[in-house]
Amino acid sequence: MHPDVQAYNNNQSAEEKTICDLLAKEIDAGLPDAENKIWHAHPVWFLEGNPVVGYSKLKGGIRLLFWSGQSFEEDGLQKEGSFKAAEARYTEAKQVNKTDLKRWLKKARDIQWDYKNVVKRKGVLERLK
Repeated sequence: MHPDVQAYNNNQSAEEKTICDLLAKEIDAGLPDAENKIWHAHPVWFLEGNPVVGYSKLKGGIRLLFWSGQSFEEDGLQKEGSFKAAEARYTEAKQVNKTDLKRWLKKARDIQWDYKNVVKRKGVLERLK
């Protein structure tokens, strides 16, 4: 885990830190070749410069966000925003279903929209995979 991500996790409450540490461990295992860093103040994992998954602290818990998650067609993920992102939210570590998370991480690798170049394309997303 990137030291800045560990520092982010360590800055959370005890339960939130447990959730963040669990998510980081599972994401690192599911996407071992992904670059991991703090981006816009939150931990994010990138494949070839394209953001695919990250998490952040919200008022009501921890949000796990998949940038291309709406294309995964998964009931456990809720639409987020006006692009292709989808999320799951957690208030306790026991809510994280590792089987679902592993499946979502595989889809994050296999199904990607080009967020890396969305500004260059003036807000138009193109499918990469």
